[in-house]
Amino acid sequence: MSYRLAACAEMLFLDLPVEERVRRIHERGYLVEIWDWSTKDLAALAATGAEFSSMTGYLRGNFTTAEGRAALIATAKESLVAAELIDSPRLNLHGTGLGDGGIPVLPGEAVTGQDWIQAADTLRELGELGAAAGRTFVLENLNLAVDHPGTPFARAADTLALVRAVDHPHVRLNLDLYHAQIGEGNLVELVREALPWIGEIQIADVPGRCEPGTGEIRYEAVAAALRELGYTGVVAMEAWASGDPDAALDAFTAAFA
Repeated sequence: MSYRLAACAEMLFLDLPVEERVRRIHERGYLVEIWDWSTKDLAALAATGAEFSSMTGYLRGNFTTAEGRAALIATAKESLVAAELIDSPRLNLHGTGLGDGGIPVLPGEAVTGQDWIQAADTLRELGELGAAAGRTFVLENLNLAVDHPGTPFARAADTLALVRAVDHPHVRLNLDLYHAQIGEGNLVELVREALPWIGEIQIADVPGRCEPGTGEIRYEAVAAALRELGYTGVVAMEAWASGDPDAALDAFTAAFA
């Protein structure tokens, strides 16, 4: 493989404490992803010896309101400090803060031209913060139909347009193919178009958001396209295990090896 594999500690081995989840994923040879760092003992996570791929890059805020932008930038700065403790190279962003069940804190069905301008300005500022810290902020696409209704800048086409317009080396896409399949489909062509701006790729099958082989996506074809394109980044399984977590990881590896 030209790329590396990662797995999300928030969605696997759920009967174990988070430190043990991280350790188990690391022992299987994967990079590790986490979400909200503020609820975790980062020193204990670092002590596992795991290599981390990404973590959430803000605690609250949004791209479009003055108050929201200030909160997002302030908590992004806190996140950069936290990222040093586990040496996470990428910090994940969304169009707005997400609350319980993934519902946006500030939902919006329509995004104005001014919203687009402010979002781009916010990402440029984050890019400069990332550059100073040697980290990269990655903007994740979501889906509106199942998991995150009302999230602004949710579609892959939207996140790609923003990252392309900002064109900052420390602002990239977290291209989530599970969300893209629900919202847009045409995954191989999406990967081809987005390739220059991809910082990381996340995957899960549809429906159900479980490991490859449990749904409709033929991830073997996606993996072949990634190899053909020479992708050298990270592919992360951000998915629930349909049964045994180790078996889910096996299926992930089989699809992408």
